[in-house]
Amino acid sequence: MININKKNLSYVFDYNKQPIITVSEGESFTLLTEDNLSGLIKTEKDLPLPENLEPFSKTVPVKNNPLTGPVYIKNIKKGDLLEVDIKKIEPNDYGISTTKPGSGLLRDSFRWPELSEPYTKIIKHLPGKSGTTRDGTGVFNEKLSYELAPFIGTIGVCPEFEILSSMTGQFPCCGNWDCRDIKEGSKLFLNCYHDGALLFFGDVHASQGDTELTWTADETRSEVTASCKIIRNKTIPYARIEKEDSIIQLFADSPMEDAIQSAIVNLMDWVVEDYDIKPRDLYIMLSVLPDFRINVYQMVRHPSFKSVVGAELPKKYLL
Repeated sequence: MININKKNLSYVFDYNKQPIITVSEGESFTLLTEDNLSGLIKTEKDLPLPENLEPFSKTVPVKNNPLTGPVYIKNIKKGDLLEVDIKKIEPNDYGISTTKPGSGLLRDSFRWPELSEPYTKIIKHLPGKSGTTRDGTGVFNEKLSYELAPFIGTIGVCPEFEILSSMTGQFPCCGNWDCRDIKEGSKLFLNCYHDGALLFFGDVHASQGDTELTWTADETRSEVTASCKIIRNKTIPYARIEKEDSIIQLFADSPMEDAIQSAIVNLMDWVVEDYDIKPRDLYIMLSVLPDFRINVYQMVRHPSFKSVVGAELPKKYLL
């Protein structure tokens, strides 16, 4: 069981909060993160009802997705680009997934009314070949198990002057993106609006399907290890991800068609600028390449949430 220091948790990307640690460029650091319901749900008898989630359930917006941070990175300045190298994500030995009234894609289903009832599912996490849950197995029930695929659901640095909720905030440099590609081995690129960057992590998911249709995935405490690199005097339109074999341009917007269009346009900007491919060639490439993908990470029915997508292009086409 991973212990969490509650004093290090925040429910906002707040530049006024004092850093919990200071690190140098390239220095590895480890943060402990809490699950999205602040550790208040521990058994299947604990239902996700407001009275069981007090005092976090009484705020507007509700205090979900606690963040650990901020981390102050030495020598990074406003106007620089932060590269976050995610080295390890180790989920706790169990996770929770819930349904509750008013939440989820099928929250008003007449066919299956039980889908909007309060319910808690505990998913056991077993270690994998590494001896940890980093590559472990999720046990749904006695008949169903599957490989865990942990990632960081909410991450980012503080905006210049706004203070954003860790639950509903989605911004070019931070957000509740629930993007499965912010995982071990990935590099996340974020604009910096404050000296030190002020980086927060939280809301780790041990696994999640596309769209997160119930509004919860396999929510879990975790231990995250990362390091950071500074790219001087560079800004980007929205957060970007680099994987071993591909690059991904993130975007969040509503309706989803607008998010997809912006992700594609910003991906083209990235490739034209950094890889010297002509815009017309790239435009046609994205229309004909069989493994160009639009990933739908998060799509929830909520007035404060935007759909999160990623335009992904394999690196083999960037030579």
